Amino acid sequence: MNGFLVIFFTQQNRRYHGKMVGDWLVDLANELGLRGATMGTAIEGFGHTGRLHSAHFFEIADQPIEVRLALTAEECTRLFERLETEDITLFYIKTPIEFGTLGKQAEKAGAGG
Repeated sequence: MNGFLVIFFTQQNRRYHGKMVGDWLVDLANELGLRGATMGTAIEGFGHTGRLHSAHFFEIADQPIEVRLALTAEECTRLFERLETEDITLFYIKTPIEFGTLGKQAEKAGAGG
């Protein structure tokens, strides 16, 4: 199947509607019926401001977060149209990909898993 890999970048301490932005994005993907979303953390990174964001032993609030989604073109359109209605600023990467499921269990589960 062809589609897009969309990766959103944020920090642990960013909140939107009372939730961590990463959690909000995962919940939004679920609400929209998307096939899945994965949230991961990084040790450190920096963004357009040049400010270093990192996870320290005593303080993880500034830890970099990524939310990754493998989407069909239609799912991607629905997600971005919804995000345009929100009052949020997000940096993202969107790149064309091929994706699917391998293995005998995948055949039994069907296309969506």
